[in-house]
Amino acid sequence: MKKVGIISQARMTSTRLPGKVLLPVGDQPLLQYHVARVQQSGLPLYLATTTNATDDPLADFAATRHLPCTRGDEQDVLARYQQCAAFNDLDIIVRVTSDCPLLDGQLIAENVQTYIHTDNSRLYLSNVLERTYPRGLDFEIFSRELLEEAFLHATLPADREHVTPYIHQNRSGRVQFQHVTRREDRSLYRLTVDTPEDFQLIQQLIEHYEAATLSTDALIQLLDQHPELVALNAHIEQKKL
Repeated sequence: MKKVGIISQARMTSTRLPGKVLLPVGDQPLLQYHVARVQQSGLPLYLATTTNATDDPLADFAATRHLPCTRGDEQDVLARYQQCAAFNDLDIIVRVTSDCPLLDGQLIAENVQTYIHTDNSRLYLSNVLERTYPRGLDFEIFSRELLEEAFLHATLPADREHVTPYIHQNRSGRVQFQHVTRREDRSLYRLTVDTPEDFQLIQQLIEHYEAATLSTDALIQLLDQHPELVALNAHIEQKKL
């Protein structure tokens, strides 16, 4: 049996909204929604944060919830993933980011099964390259083999910071791809938290529309029905690699 693990990267020093993952929404921090939603996949979740003192609160958060946590270099996030995967002996890695509080664990679980059934260690499966899902529902699935290859050979700062460019740009020439897409494109919707406007939307969705209980399809339907909510962060541009 292949050992699958979801690794979520987290830090407190976000440039556009520092400390965002521990900002309170309702009666709990934003990160708690992320953890609870991802754990609905039924797969082990690991937090990969930094050794900086500023991220001690994240390590404390993980410890109080019995959530495995590894710590490494702030800029070399690729090394953090490699360290976490090696320490926990993972064969298959699901990469997510902690600023996505409404990730759908069931969607992740379904696509992990798809990945396992391919039995192909050279496969990279995601919903991020051919983007049709709202930003903030992102996941990437790849093997330990591809992760170790990237760790050993990726040299550009952007490769190390953003974890998967070496893989999804197929620098080795031997990566195969499978894209997870929806029939209706809703890629312009933002359910990630990178700015105060993003946080305002997520706060509204969770506190007034019970978004933390909704499936992907129900979340998208809710946004379709409320263009005034979509408008809260529609002008935000995603940071480039």
